[in-house]
Amino acid sequence: MRIVIVTGMSGAGKTTALKNLEDAGYYCIDNMPIQLSVKFFELATENSDIEKVALGIDIRSGHNIEKLEEVIDALKKANNRVEVLFLESNDEVLVKRYKETRRSHPLAVGKRVDEGIIEERQKLANIKKKADYIIDTSMLLTRELKQELDNIFVNDREYKNMYITVMSFGFKYGIPNDADLVFDVRFLPNPYYVDDLRDKTGNDEPVHNFVMNNELSHTFLEKLSDMVKFLIPNYVEEGKTQLVVAVGCTGGKHRSVTIANELAKELSSLSYGIKVFHRDIEKDSLRKK
Repeated sequence: MRIVIVTGMSGAGKTTALKNLEDAGYYCIDNMPIQLSVKFFELATENSDIEKVALGIDIRSGHNIEKLEEVIDALKKANNRVEVLFLESNDEVLVKRYKETRRSHPLAVGKRVDEGIIEERQKLANIKKKADYIIDTSMLLTRELKQELDNIFVNDREYKNMYITVMSFGFKYGIPNDADLVFDVRFLPNPYYVDDLRDKTGNDEPVHNFVMNNELSHTFLEKLSDMVKFLIPNYVEEGKTQLVVAVGCTGGKHRSVTIANELAKELSSLSYGIKVFHRDIEKDSLRKK
């Protein structure tokens, strides 16, 4: 039997993950008392119709959450295929999600949400160390999370605990606060000064060709991709699960978009989750209205 333990930070997307796994054919149960979970799996094993099970367990289990490690070890000894999925998100995003939904954090009764988050991180630290997969949902859309889950639990693709966002931006709108690595491509030829290209973006072929039609762009892209590829496994070794690579030009519309797209292509063969996000691509046109 394939058993997936879905756990992690409250507000990081556990309910969404369980729904996606259910759609993928998993028998899903959320918030079962940990004491009953081993007995449940014993009964499920006797039922030949159940081949895949996903069990959601989180901080709502209270002090019993510490016994989850024992449960995982017991299930593995019974020759089950047991995998632990830990959903993570940064504090700022978690606080924002709780404010938007107006829900209370399980550990923040009578306290601030951020205090509950800090306490939860401490209680889940050992479980996180046991996780087979860690997905940081801070910048993921629901469909992107589904894609990652399908890759792991449906398509059985190799997964490494790192999700990379390649972001383009415009310096005149500010450097992204969540960027881990920032690169400036304002030294490249600027399509803005070509009348036929000014209103187009780096997603359009004429702009892409203009930016990449010189040796400087190719040399920079080669050196940039080599450096990022070198850094990623070292970040993974240090326990980092989310990497934001920001590429900036003046307005975030032409050069940065082109280079961000090309960098994402270069990184797509590395078996990491990856997305491209163009933060400021539409801002110039909005300001003209």
